[in-house]
Amino acid sequence: MFDTAAPRKRLVEVRNLKMYFPITSGIFRRKVGDVKAVDNVSFDIYEGETLGLVGESGCGKSTCGRAILRLYEPTSGSIKVDGREIAQAGFDSIRAMRPTMQMVFQDPQASLNPRMTVAAIIGEPLDEHTKLSKAEKLGRIYDLMDAVGLNRNFANRYPHEFSGGQRQRIGIARALALHPKFIVCDEPIAALDVSIQAQVVNLLEELQDRLGLTYLFISHDLSMVRHIADRVAVMYLGQIAELAKRDELYTKPLHPYTQALLSAVPEPDPQHEATRRRIILKGDVPSPANPPLGCNFCTRCPKVMPVCREVEPEFREVEPGRFVACHLHSEQQETAGQTEAPEAKSTKDPRIQQGE
Repeated sequence: MFDTAAPRKRLVEVRNLKMYFPITSGIFRRKVGDVKAVDNVSFDIYEGETLGLVGESGCGKSTCGRAILRLYEPTSGSIKVDGREIAQAGFDSIRAMRPTMQMVFQDPQASLNPRMTVAAIIGEPLDEHTKLSKAEKLGRIYDLMDAVGLNRNFANRYPHEFSGGQRQRIGIARALALHPKFIVCDEPIAALDVSIQAQVVNLLEELQDRLGLTYLFISHDLSMVRHIADRVAVMYLGQIAELAKRDELYTKPLHPYTQALLSAVPEPDPQHEATRRRIILKGDVPSPANPPLGCNFCTRCPKVMPVCREVEPEFREVEPGRFVACHLHSEQQETAGQTEAPEAKSTKDPRIQQGE
């Protein structure tokens, strides 16, 4: 896991990222609007850490992860990986960066070519990005299979001959083939049996410790994120509502949406479970094609105020290392900072050093 005492280097820097999908209508397919899947998102991921990205289905988690790796073309914003800007980079530059950043997909069955053997699947990145000899490639494939717990004798088998957990291990081995620094794990355990999920997560942690990997771990399983993540970002309707260190967020959530989300997590202790109070949100999630004016959460928030329906809250640091987009804490911050210099109260700088 991430060593909080060590000096930290920003490996991934995301600033004001937007990912809009156009809505067209009519026989001429004219643009009539946008689906705001990711809307003005900013955060950092430090080298060697795991940032958990959580939220309910459809909030934009997977889209954010794919946009960071340029699997989608971002609408606007800045993305830096290992100090190199990739949001507007050309095809050749992105191709040169591929070994540094990789992805483990959600559905291992859909992400593996059923007509290729395991050796061909794991070796494909080596074919594209290296000039290794046939013997060197085979040696590297065997090493990767050993690293993820796959039997070398299965190298010539096809994906349909494996279980879901084994297929996900194949996907992890493929992601590791080019010695990446940063891996986006897009709900890598969602399609697996509960008994297999812990094995895959333990494998990811073991590989991180051994290889010094950095993860963006996307999931809706809050219990698993609490186990693997160093910091957690909570996403709602395309925006980050709260970002904090894992223990602080789970112990004392500040945003009303985070509080509601965590109240739904079952407690293993029967006594705590008996006293757990659920926060039931009313209504449905608004459409990302027509988000509400002001705060995105104002239509369902149990603590909504008039200002919430008119002014969009700033994503700002309210405690050291804690960032939240909520007028409740914005007003408290302004009151506490009356005696500070005007420069000290400036909060809308996307270059904030999150988590420090």
